[in-house]
Amino acid sequence: MHSKPDPEIKQILDFLSDVAQNNNRPWFLANKARYDQAKVAFETMVARLIIGIGEFDPSVRHLQPRDCTYRFYRDLRFTQDKSPYKRHLGAYICAMGKKSYHGGYYFHLEPSHCMLAGGCWEIPSKALHALRDTIIGREKEFAGIVEDREFKALFPTITTDPLKQLPRDVPRDMPHPEYVKCRNYVVCSMLPDNFFRTGWTDELLRRCRIMKPFIDFANDVVDDYI
Repeated sequence: MHSKPDPEIKQILDFLSDVAQNNNRPWFLANKARYDQAKVAFETMVARLIIGIGEFDPSVRHLQPRDCTYRFYRDLRFTQDKSPYKRHLGAYICAMGKKSYHGGYYFHLEPSHCMLAGGCWEIPSKALHALRDTIIGREKEFAGIVEDREFKALFPTITTDPLKQLPRDVPRDMPHPEYVKCRNYVVCSMLPDNFFRTGWTDELLRRCRIMKPFIDFANDVVDDYI
């Protein structure tokens, strides 16, 4: 017997799908009640995730959904796309806040583009160089994390935008040169819309738990620079 789709997730994804087709102020104002319902449903999920992640990462227990979620209204100042509203809802569950360089857990709902991600994004240059140096010095420990069978199955790459060449000061004979070609140390697991059926929260938390040693390794270095 197949489990049933989560009705709250379906409500959110249906609303976001309609936003993508009608991304204008008159439509949004006419459907403001649907947005309010989707926002409440999403914040309820985020609260549940904070509690669940807090079971194995106590550093996030103090967070509230408002600490982790983002405005739905787009910043139009520096883009040619003047659509006023985002096409997704996202939450960054991070102990030091959603604008921090400290690594955390990112949950993203968007029709056909849902995902779980985590790590350190847009790391300052000094911290990035220090993290690369630390990986070189502790390569065996880092490999034990990112080459773990469960981790690798969920998160096959450790960055979204690798360098084409090794940084100049990196040993050319290191066993895993891809570890230091990262501009950002971020892993990502795409989630098909049918992922969100009965029991999806437990599976998402399992993936966050598997992700945690990677985040901890990066934070051990990055936190010295924030």
